[in-house]
Amino acid sequence: MRSIYVDKHIPRVLLTKTITPYWKDFVWTPLSSAKAGPLPDQPLPSPSWMRIKNLACGICATDLSLLFMTANPSVAPAALPGVQRFHLGHEAVGVVTEIGSAVKRFKVDDRVIMDKHFYGTNCLNLELEDLCEMCAQGETNFCLNKSDYPYRGVGGGFGDEYITHETGAYLCLPELTLDQAVLVELLGIGTHAVLRHPPKPAAKVLVIGTGMIGLTVPMAVKAAQPACEATVISRYDFQSQMAERLGAKHILQSSEYQAIAKASGGKFFSAPMNKGIIVGGFDIIYDCVGDSKTLNDCMRWVKANGKVVMVGAHMQPMSRVDLVNV
Repeated sequence: MRSIYVDKHIPRVLLTKTITPYWKDFVWTPLSSAKAGPLPDQPLPSPSWMRIKNLACGICATDLSLLFMTANPSVAPAALPGVQRFHLGHEAVGVVTEIGSAVKRFKVDDRVIMDKHFYGTNCLNLELEDLCEMCAQGETNFCLNKSDYPYRGVGGGFGDEYITHETGAYLCLPELTLDQAVLVELLGIGTHAVLRHPPKPAAKVLVIGTGMIGLTVPMAVKAAQPACEATVISRYDFQSQMAERLGAKHILQSSEYQAIAKASGGKFFSAPMNKGIIVGGFDIIYDCVGDSKTLNDCMRWVKANGKVVMVGAHMQPMSRVDLVNV
């Protein structure tokens, strides 16, 4: 099996983090925390596991942040002892090539989309009889046993194949092309965010960011609540055009507070040494960037008793976040 993976080797992590801003190809050297090459072929860990050959895989910013180590090793999950190796590539579509005798959900030659495999260890793939509180609720990525056992899965979408528990993937609809199937995970993220926090009728909605996930949010907003009014902040013309096609009513290519106030119908107030605040801003804001700047802006743009939904996130701690609001 060939695979691209990153080991949690702190000296190499810090070296990669220091050098790659100036020399990107450093990640392919022996001193990097990233590795690309063959791994020993491994048998299925138990009868409930299966082997999947990759057909296509998208490139996510999370993969790139681990590869080039723009991720900060001080983020909370890095403390978990069970997480020692990250196999990159999780927007993956593949075909089942081998199944254990206890696998019930799949058969050989089924086309599947990666799901929980990227989350690592949980009660389901540990095959525990008593599920922890989070796994019992279906929140397997927050499994309370994650730190107690190493993950038995091997490989990811950036490689020939991967070995996963039968709960680590789900069937791909036959009518989907490979390109469409690769986008399912992205669509799921945007749709999940909107369904968890749906806008009300006639609500004024703001979507910050028009990357791949950000573009799925106005589409999900329109499907969930056609009567609301969605505004999108976009950086490039081609993103703006796509956002409009997918349901955005208003497109802003500026995050100036005056423009935000006009779009939301709120009132803008500023002061010396202060970016200002908008009173009566948006009812709900979906932040698909998720850094300290956008979160600070969200807190100043959202209406009182409104909602800020963090859809995007960077693998770095935030600093200087202003949570003081009226």
